[in-house]
Amino acid sequence: MLNVMLTGVGGQGTVLAAKVLAQAAQEKGWQVRTAETIGMAQRGGSVVSHVRMGNDGEEVHAPLIAKESADVIVAFEPAEGARMLPYLAREGVLVTATTAIQPVTAALSADPYRGARVIEQLAHAFESYPDRLVIVPDAALVKRAGSRKVLNTVLLASTIATGCLPLTIDDLRAAVATCVKPQFVDLNLKAIDEAVL
Repeated sequence: MLNVMLTGVGGQGTVLAAKVLAQAAQEKGWQVRTAETIGMAQRGGSVVSHVRMGNDGEEVHAPLIAKESADVIVAFEPAEGARMLPYLAREGVLVTATTAIQPVTAALSADPYRGARVIEQLAHAFESYPDRLVIVPDAALVKRAGSRKVLNTVLLASTIATGCLPLTIDDLRAAVATCVKPQFVDLNLKAIDEAVL
């Protein structure tokens, strides 16, 4: 059983990324269950997608991932990744983007939220096992791909390329072609290429 959480804020493509990941797993013949907790996503609130895959032929009976049982957490935003750490399994891996999204409350604060500070704290927390933290330079990758809208694909490709998931880049390409609107498929395929260079 493989438990993957995708976390970010509304509008980052977390739900579509979960759909693409589930499609890739289904194409391999694995049973998959997904769920989302969306909350105030349309106003920049947290979005968490759960993807549970029976990659060893297991039946997946429930879609939600319990605390301390996520094999991989893919964070589209550093603070959201930090917020989900209680769900990470003992041997789990956190894959995180570096670009911060300012919540309204932080933007109004005298001490604004800085993503770099969160990344530093995550690096410190994982310093005894650095192979369990993957920091993705998302700003450069999405710029080379041509659009910030492909952040979700960049993060999935980066996660697969580091060996955190038992899927291949070709599995991801096929799932993108199935799940993404036709006019955006080429852009997303270019994002995969940029992420795995």
